[in-house]
Amino acid sequence: MDENKQEKEQKQEETEPQQVSAEENATEEERGATEKIWDATLKTWSSATFRANQYRRVVQKKIDLTSIHKKIAAAHSDLGNAIDNLRQGDESSILEHQDVVEIFQKLDSLRTAAATLEEEIVAIKAELPPEEPEEGQD
Repeated sequence: MDENKQEKEQKQEETEPQQVSAEENATEEERGATEKIWDATLKTWSSATFRANQYRRVVQKKIDLTSIHKKIAAAHSDLGNAIDNLRQGDESSILEHQDVVEIFQKLDSLRTAAATLEEEIVAIKAELPPEEPEEGQD
């Protein structure tokens, strides 16, 4: 009987470390799954905040662009009024008059600003979210 007892105790001692290591493996698997979920959540959050910021910047540029287009329309109106007033005053070389030249210069600068804003909008839309380095890779 003593031998049977010893064999049982040896078997128990052998199975106990296996049970402990199985529990450790389960805990590591749970930790690994939790880390994967957390990493996915962080990536989603990062992507969402990047896109929201990108959208905010595009909207602001479009608001600025709309403002410039309104200024261009107002300059066209001013140009028309200036030309009509000069024509009624029997001015010669209307297009070379100082007021008209200034309005043309203003229109040129507004058009340049509008083109720049349109390019910036395209550039912002083309931006890609920054790549996050994975752990263990340098």
